[in-house]
Amino acid sequence: MGDDFIFGVTKFTDHVVRKRQEELRTVWHAHRIVPRDPLPGQPVEITVDVGTGHRADAVYCYWTTDDEEPLGRGGVAVRGRVLPLEEVGPEWEELAWGYVSRWRGVLPGQPDGTRVRYRIEAWDAAGHRSAFADTGGEDPGAIPPFAYHVDRWRAPEWIRDAVIYHIMVDRFYPGDGRSWRDTSNLNGIVGGTLRGIIDKLPYIASLGANALWISPIAEGPGWHHYNATDHATVAAHLGTNGDFRELVEKAHARGMRVILDYVTHATSDEHPFLKAARANCASPYYHWYTFSRWPDEYECFFGAKVLPHLNLEHPPARRYIIETALGWMRGYGVDGFRLDYAIHPSHSFWVDFQAAVRSLRTDSFTVGEAVASPLHLRTYEGKLDGCLDFAWCEMARATFGHGSCDLATFDRFLQRHDAYADPGFVRPSFIDNHDMNRFLFIAGGDKRRLRLAAACQFTLSQPPIVLYGTEVGLSQKTDCRADLDVVREPMLWGEAQDRDLLNYYRRLCALRHAHAPLRRGTRRTLYVDPETLVYAKGEGPEACIVGLHVGGKEARLELDLDNLPSRFVDGLSGASCEGRGGRLSLALGPWQAAILVPAGER
Repeated sequence: MGDDFIFGVTKFTDHVVRKRQEELRTVWHAHRIVPRDPLPGQPVEITVDVGTGHRADAVYCYWTTDDEEPLGRGGVAVRGRVLPLEEVGPEWEELAWGYVSRWRGVLPGQPDGTRVRYRIEAWDAAGHRSAFADTGGEDPGAIPPFAYHVDRWRAPEWIRDAVIYHIMVDRFYPGDGRSWRDTSNLNGIVGGTLRGIIDKLPYIASLGANALWISPIAEGPGWHHYNATDHATVAAHLGTNGDFRELVEKAHARGMRVILDYVTHATSDEHPFLKAARANCASPYYHWYTFSRWPDEYECFFGAKVLPHLNLEHPPARRYIIETALGWMRGYGVDGFRLDYAIHPSHSFWVDFQAAVRSLRTDSFTVGEAVASPLHLRTYEGKLDGCLDFAWCEMARATFGHGSCDLATFDRFLQRHDAYADPGFVRPSFIDNHDMNRFLFIAGGDKRRLRLAAACQFTLSQPPIVLYGTEVGLSQKTDCRADLDVVREPMLWGEAQDRDLLNYYRRLCALRHAHAPLRRGTRRTLYVDPETLVYAKGEGPEACIVGLHVGGKEARLELDLDNLPSRFVDGLSGASCEGRGGRLSLALGPWQAAILVPAGER
C-alpha cells in the first residue's frame, strides 16, 4: 500500500504465497492451540495438518510437564506421554491444489504454573517413517518443541494507560552543558547519553508520556547497541550503570515506567563467547552458537556476520540471557522489555522467559518486535504480554501518509483487527519507528497528515508509541532503504522544534489521560465514507466522538447520538457543539481531526 518500506515481511507477496505452499506440503501445526492462553484446568485442543507431501496412518503428540523435552516415535513415548490425535477429515487447499488431512487432539488441563512442551509426529506405518511438525523431517529435534504455560497472568494494568516515548539514547540529548559530538555522520556516535535523558525528563513529562522505551544500552561496538559484547554493562559512551539506575529512579519518581530494549537473539561478533567458540570447537561456548562450518560460518541475523544468533535452545545460553534480563529488573528497577526480533527465538524460549520475568515482578511487561502477520502474532498470546502492531502501522501509514488507502477501507480493517486478537493481548501502536522512514518523510512533509494519524492513534484502545522527535517535526533527508541510520537523526531542541506540533501532541496526551473511553472504550463507527470517518469511543455520559477527514473540502455530517452525550467540546480546537433531538451536526474542515469530549470535562 503505497511505496513504503517496513523492515520485514508484512504484505501478501510472492514470498508469502511460496511459504504457504511449502507449509501445505509438509506436516504443519504452527502453534494452533485452543485456547491460545490456557487457564489452570483448561483442556487444550491442538490442530495439525498433514500436507500433500506426506502420508499419515496416525498422528501422535508427545508431551511433558516436567521441563524435559518430549520424545517418541511410532506412537511410543520415550520421554513424556503420548496422545493419539483423531483425523477430522480432508481439507481442500487451493494454494496446494490438493487435499491436506486435518487431525485434532485434546491435552488435559494442568495446574497453575505448569509448562507444557510437546512435539507432533505424523506416522507412516507402511513405510515405517516419521514426519515431525513443523519441518516434515524424521528428526524430532530439528526444531524446538512447541510449548505453552498454564497461568492466570495478564498484562499489567499500567500498560493500558501508557503513552510510550521511544528514545534512541545516542540520538536524544548529550546532557546539560554538553555538546553533540558529530551530527554529520549518522553511522557513528553522535553523543546522546543517559544523563541527557535524565536532564530531559521534565520535557518528556510535559509532553504527557508516562512510559519510556529506552534503546539497548549494553556495551558493544558502534552506537545503537543491538550487538552486545557485555549484556550487563552500560556502553561507556552512553554513561554508566549508575546513570541508568538514576534514570530509572527519577523516571519512577515522576510516575513513568521504563521499558528496556533487550536483544535476546544475538550478540556482537566481538563478544567473548563467540571468540572462544571460534578459537576452539571444544570450548563450552561452541554450542552457544550454531555453526554450519566452524569457525567462520554460523547462523546470523539476516546474513550479517557481525550479529551471530545465539542458540537459545542450549540451556546455558538460555539461562544466561534470562538471568541477565532479571538482573536489569532486580538491580535497576526496569519495568519491562521490548524484545528485539522476537520471531527468532522459539516459543519454548519465550515460555521460560515470561515465566521468569513474571515470577520476579507480577506487574512486569513484555512486548515483542515481531514483524509478521496477525495470524502469526496470535501464537504469542500467553508467551508474551503483547507484540508491536506492525499491521496497524502499515494501514495507518497507507491511509494518512501515502493516501493509498481510503478511510472506509481503514475502518473495515480496524473492526476486524480489533476482533481478531484476544483483548488481553497488548498491541502498542506506532506510526513510525527507528527501522522505517519517518512518517513526515513519507507524507512529503505534510503535517496535516501527521496530525490526523496521531489523532487516530491516540484515540484507539492500544497504548500509543511516539518515536523521539515525531512530536516536534523531526524528519530525514533521504529514503532509509539503503541505510536505516538516515531515520535516526539527532533530536531537535530549542528553536528548531515545531512548537505548534508539540502543543498538538501535548493536547492529545492530555485528552487521552483525562478521558478513559479514549484509551479503554469500545470503538463504534458512527459514519464512514472514503474521505471521512467518525467513531464513538465508549458509551453513556463519558463517551467521546472522534472525527477524521482527509478531504480537501469541508464535510458536514448528521450523527445519531444513541447512548452518547448531547453536549461536547472539541478537545483540539476548543469549539463547542450540542446535539438536538438525538442528532448532532458536525462540520470537519479540510484535513481536520476533531476529538469531542463531554462538555465541562475537557
